[in-house]
Formats: sequence, structure tokens, C-alpha cells
Amino acid sequence: MSAFDPAERNESLPARVTAALYRISQAMNRLLRVRGEAAGLSPAQIQALLFLQHARPGVRTIGGLAERLGATYATTSGVADALERKQLLKRQPLPEDRRTVTLQLTAKGGREAESVEDVLAEIEAAIASLPEAEQEALQRAAQAIVLRLQAAGHVKVYEMCWGCRFFRRDAHPADPRGPHHCAFVDAPLREEEAVLECPDFVAL
Repeated sequence: MSAFDPAERNESLPARVTAALYRISQAMNRLLRVRGEAAGLSPAQIQALLFLQHARPGVRTIGGLAERLGATYATTSGVADALERKQLLKRQPLPEDRRTVTLQLTAKGGREAESVEDVLAEIEAAIASLPEAEQEALQRAAQAIVLRLQAAGHVKVYEMCWGCRFFRRDAHPADPRGPHHCAFVDAPLREEEAVLECPDFVAL
């Protein structure tokens, strides 16, 4: 069954839904491209800025960004190089492991990331126009699809610690390194770290 063949699509509900999702992805790509053209950024550079704005510190690396972009290491390095030339990011060693070079937004980069936060606002508005029951059904269906694609290795899910099976809230409130605990890396978490996106997230 092909979602691209109109005749076959007409006979299959899953194919029609797949085609609709494909069109939504085209709209997202166009929104990224148009915003990028206005800001002098490529879609990949916009995604990189938003990743660095919200990902936990330990994954703000070329490897972590490559996973998020679904790109090769070489391509991702090129994206980082371009942002560095624009003074939107800087490279610096990870404090706890100086062999690992991290990507950090500059003050200018942070402002640029904030300016593109609403790049998908039109998609959100379209969803918000649906009745609440339809929004909830859409969320459940989309999450189920994402989980299946994640299990097949086609997508990497980044979410904040809340709702993760490895997250231990207020495990050691007196610890100056952080009141929470991540069982995945076996380390304390500060409050501000617990609301950042993490690639090791596993839903409860």
C-alpha cells in the first residue's frame, strides 16, 4: 500500500492518515525554511539553536546534536561551524570530562533561539482549533505512533525528567548538587536541570 498513490490511498485509512501526516511535516519544514530565510539561518541551524536551548548539558555535543537532527557527524559539525561563525554558539570542554567538547549558546545565540521558539505556532493554532476531545485523541494517537517509530529506531525522543522512570523527585533535598536524582546516570539533578530535554527519557 502506498500513501503516495491516490487510488491506493483512497482504499486505506492508514494510508490517508500517513499522507496527512506527511503534509503536516511539509508544512513544518516550510515554516522552518521561511523563518530561517528571514533570520539568515538554515532549518537545521534553527533546530540546533532550539536543541541547545532546551537539552540537558551532557548531550549538548556534536554527537547529541547529530542524533537530534538525524544527520551525520560531518554534516552536524558543519551546522555548528556556521553557528559559531555567526557568534551564536561556542565550543568548550565539559567541566566533569574535559575530553568532551560541548556546544554552548552565546548570549546572542540565546536571544536568537528565543526569537524562533514560536516557529511552529501555526501548527499549534491549527490543533488548538479542534475540540478538546479531538486534541486529546490526536495526542494519544500521535504518542502511540512516536513510540512505535522510536522502538524501530526511526526517531529519538527528548523529554524533560518529569514523567521519566529514571527520575527520583526530592531523593536528597539537602544535597547541594541537586535535590532530585537520575537513576540512569546515577547522579543528582538540580531543579533547573530537571526541566531540560533528555535523550535517555523513558516514559513511566
